[in-house]
Amino acid sequence: MSLHAQLSPEAEARLRAQKRNSTISSIVISILVIVLCGLILAFIALKGMFFESPTIVAYSSSIEDEQELEERRINDQVQRKPSAPSSSMAKVIAASTVSPTAVPVPEFAVPEPSVEFGSGDDFGAGWGSGGDGGGGGFGNIPAAMRKRCTKEDRLARLSANGGNEKCEDAVVEALRFLQKTQNKDGSWDEKHKVAMTGLVLLAYLGHCETPLSEEFGLTVTAAITFLVDVAVKNKGKLATNYRDRHWCYEHAIATYAISEALTFCTMLGVHIPNLQEATQDAVQWIINNQHKSGGWDYGYSEDSARGGDLSIAAWQMQALKAGHTTGLELKNYRSCITAGLKYVRERQGSNGAFAYTGNNGRISLTGAGVLCIQQHKGAADSDARKGVKFLEENSKFDYTKGPANLYEHYYSAQAMINAGGKAWRNYNKLFRDNLLDAQLEDGSWPPPAGKLHVETATYRTALCTLMLEVYYRFLPGTGQKS
Repeated sequence: MSLHAQLSPEAEARLRAQKRNSTISSIVISILVIVLCGLILAFIALKGMFFESPTIVAYSSSIEDEQELEERRINDQVQRKPSAPSSSMAKVIAASTVSPTAVPVPEFAVPEPSVEFGSGDDFGAGWGSGGDGGGGGFGNIPAAMRKRCTKEDRLARLSANGGNEKCEDAVVEALRFLQKTQNKDGSWDEKHKVAMTGLVLLAYLGHCETPLSEEFGLTVTAAITFLVDVAVKNKGKLATNYRDRHWCYEHAIATYAISEALTFCTMLGVHIPNLQEATQDAVQWIINNQHKSGGWDYGYSEDSARGGDLSIAAWQMQALKAGHTTGLELKNYRSCITAGLKYVRERQGSNGAFAYTGNNGRISLTGAGVLCIQQHKGAADSDARKGVKFLEENSKFDYTKGPANLYEHYYSAQAMINAGGKAWRNYNKLFRDNLLDAQLEDGSWPPPAGKLHVETATYRTALCTLMLEVYYRFLPGTGQKS
């Protein structure tokens, strides 16, 4: 028996048919693959015939080119005001140069962009209407008043009001001297350092030097921070020694300074911690501690027999005007000003001069009395004009021979430019060049003949600087009714 199975004829026929079909399928698939490859190769060949590959040019930019492009790049993003600094961690300003003072970093709020500058009268209509250099006010100031804080604008105002470029140069040199003599804590001097810091800060602000200033920004911020710290620690009171009954001078001068600082900082979008609260408390303290006479007395006594004096009252009235300009809500402000002006007017004698107490007037405080009235009632006020006439007829100033009472002329310079006209022109001739010639090479001023009220170089330099800034310096709203 055979071991091999033998296929039937039908099975062999089916097997041959399957082999034949498999062979045909393989041939067809091979042909299709060959055709597809041919089509692909043909497409590539045709593309090369009709399309030319572009030439790619590459180059490397130099570092200088990259820097130039970076400088021309415009950032159109509005930066939002950062959150307030944490009370648990103090921030300090970082600078490329070593500074003896460390101060909190102010916050800068960039306002929403606007195509309109506006014509608002945020700060009143200026300094009255005196002619020929008078009325040196900045009426109808738009909210962004930084355009006035340029050298070009200052020189224009100097020229219009009887100053010159030497005045500008002298002020800058004085501010540089004061910058070099600032204490590490942001103050100046040791005796009456709160008052001295206030006067110096007013001199910087008078030149539109703010925390944003390139050269003096850190100096100004440190001074503001020092005064704010004193106010915060003493519930709004500002003084070096509260046991000294003269601390009422310090408080008023420093309050005047931080009030102007708050106005500038608010306008520029700069936030200095506690500045607003310190200013609010300091100004309100003056209102709440007015003497029943309408003036102010040593130690802020409200019922002393003396009843105060004009020298003290003048600083309080300046501080109140500056405080009112900030826009803060001050309780009993208007009644306080009414009583204060009544007190000031009662110090004027029949000849137009103002007295320290009583009404036996003298030249040294006549400018103070006139300025108080001008600030709150305007330069056209009859009592103010009477005082200006007395100043025009009796003012004397000679730095090297005397008299040269800087305290007196700090007030007189402001009162006379507010009056304008012939009175201002004559007064300007009296003091301008004489004061410029007396400045030392380091930017400070030496003791004048007579040595009245000028114990330190800081005090002298601050007062002289404020006098030379009178051509463009202003207290917003001066000359307008409160």
